[in-house]
Amino acid sequence: MRNILGLLFVSIALISCNDNLVFNQYKSMPNAEWHKDSLVKFEFSPIDTISRNNVYINLRNNNDYAYSNLFLIVGIDFPNNYKVVDTLEYEMADVDGKFLGEGLTDLKENVLEFKSNVIFPTTGTYNISIQQAMRKSGEVDGITSLKGVTDVGIQIEKMNNNE
Repeated sequence: MRNILGLLFVSIALISCNDNLVFNQYKSMPNAEWHKDSLVKFEFSPIDTISRNNVYINLRNNNDYAYSNLFLIVGIDFPNNYKVVDTLEYEMADVDGKFLGEGLTDLKENVLEFKSNVIFPTTGTYNISIQQAMRKSGEVDGITSLKGVTDVGIQIEKMNNNE
């Protein structure tokens, strides 16, 4: 009976944990490898065109990820044909090589800040695309297959009024 009550309490806490969640979706990488030409695409249609939001890129990696950083090219296509493209760099490990993400096993979850204080002003469908842009130091060609990336996701949270 104690276990059932404990499980019920944890379930309720997780469900009510984030009332501000607007969108949260992951895409799995086949064989935990992210090909350089593979675009990870997300589509969402926000209902609220007034509120400010924070947008995060969520990335899960395992111990096969061999780098301390990550370069991404991220694009947002707005319903009115406006497009924004950013090239981003994130730290994935500290100076000792320990992964920065959360997790007790060899799988780490990273919540990477992409955009903050964003308004989606136009009704309709928005498309977000994410592409890895990793290169070995001194090389022009990108890394063909980035090993150790298991999942890529997008999370959008409505900001609280006091943020």
